[in-house]
Amino acid sequence: MFHPGEQQAQQRAGYREVRAAIYPAMPEQHRQFFAGLQTFYLATLGEDGYPVAGLLQGEPGFVSSAGPGLLTLTQRSLQATPLLPALKTGMAVGGLGIDFSNRRRNRVNGVVQAVDEEHVEIRVEESFGNCPKYIQGRHLPYSSEKGPVEVEQLATLDAAARYALGAADTFFVASVAPRQADVGGTDISHRGGLPGFLSLERGKLKIPDYVGNRYMNTLGNLLVEPRCALLIPDFQQGAALHIQGKAEIDWQRGKGLTERYWYVEIEKVWRIRQLFPSAGLDVEYADSSVAAG
Repeated sequence: MFHPGEQQAQQRAGYREVRAAIYPAMPEQHRQFFAGLQTFYLATLGEDGYPVAGLLQGEPGFVSSAGPGLLTLTQRSLQATPLLPALKTGMAVGGLGIDFSNRRRNRVNGVVQAVDEEHVEIRVEESFGNCPKYIQGRHLPYSSEKGPVEVEQLATLDAAARYALGAADTFFVASVAPRQADVGGTDISHRGGLPGFLSLERGKLKIPDYVGNRYMNTLGNLLVEPRCALLIPDFQQGAALHIQGKAEIDWQRGKGLTERYWYVEIEKVWRIRQLFPSAGLDVEYADSSVAAG
């Protein structure tokens, strides 16, 4: 059920007998949930071996499922996603559907099974839900007529990027572990907190790891492959930062809900403008006493 990195992370964290509701196919409610979304987060590996985290967008139905073991994405949504490489047969991918309006999220990991001019079909290998904890409630507008996305690679974090980091209450992390004995693969996970939960320390991005489901999917991946990608939305501006780097984990116990911290040594940064319509400041913060999932 868990790959060696996840097992090691669970042991380092002091967890025992972790039980996971992770399935080899999608339940019907997950298939219906994905089909109703206008946004979907996807992770895969770029040509340089670093994970890439992307936001796919489309009218409801651009994500679909012909059966419990199949998830289909439209080429139109994939080709409009900045930095995401073209998906090819055999590539490992991780997907996350999240509805901020009701704090619901489900994840699916698998391998590209078929590609044609209109669609990419993913063979599902892992399917599981996550709790709503630390998902900040907001209603995100959607428009099929938004302007062209602008992508700018930054030599370093400038003042605007630092401000965006300090104001962020949500990000998505793409990570990977070698697929062996039906465990491992590419994954994308949500992280949330109050503004300021992301910070810079000695040039590295400092990230709190809150009490969660104890699966240790992300940190387990980072133990065996420290390269990762972070997609950090700026919902007010409709923009995002995409950061690639190498992670390290501090296993010393933190305070309160923070069980530990992990750090990302930043190697590449992109600023993505007009990624999605601006959502303004309409946000309902989750109770800060509720732990991250």
